[in-house]
Amino acid sequence: MALELLGSFFVALTLGLLVWALRKKFAAIPAWATPAVAGAGLIATAIYMEYSWFNRVAAALPAQFVVANPETATSPLRPWTFAVPVVNRFTALDGSKLARHPERDDLVVAPVFGFARWQNPQTALMVFDCIGKRRVPVTEGMAIDANGTLTGADWLVLETPDGLQQAACKEG
Repeated sequence: MALELLGSFFVALTLGLLVWALRKKFAAIPAWATPAVAGAGLIATAIYMEYSWFNRVAAALPAQFVVANPETATSPLRPWTFAVPVVNRFTALDGSKLARHPERDDLVVAPVFGFARWQNPQTALMVFDCIGKRRVPVTEGMAIDANGTLTGADWLVLETPDGLQQAACKEG
């Protein structure tokens, strides 16, 4: 966040200095143009950073990660988000670390990562029941016995599988 703020200030300063230099050469440029262009540059850079965050973070993930469930948001403090909502969080599943139960091929354990704007990534192990269309994060007190029965779990049942469920249950 601090680097984005510094970058925005740098763009504003550069544009302000450019207009100031042009004003010295061309007297027809009004005095208010310098702060107006600097302010517009600051706002434009902040908007660009907001909208490019999801693509930048998702592109930086390793190839085996499957990006799923991007969540968009709007805010009255950022009125342009009502026209085009901005992605402020998403989840990703590490497809290289899927573990299927030896007795129940429909039971998959996978590491899931949660990314949110201006927050550290969160990580959790999740158990996916591919036939039952449900999932649960692994917590203390949960157990999977030899025949694949999970105890101590409070399953989240999905009416339709979302991107995370589809990525975990994908064959191959």
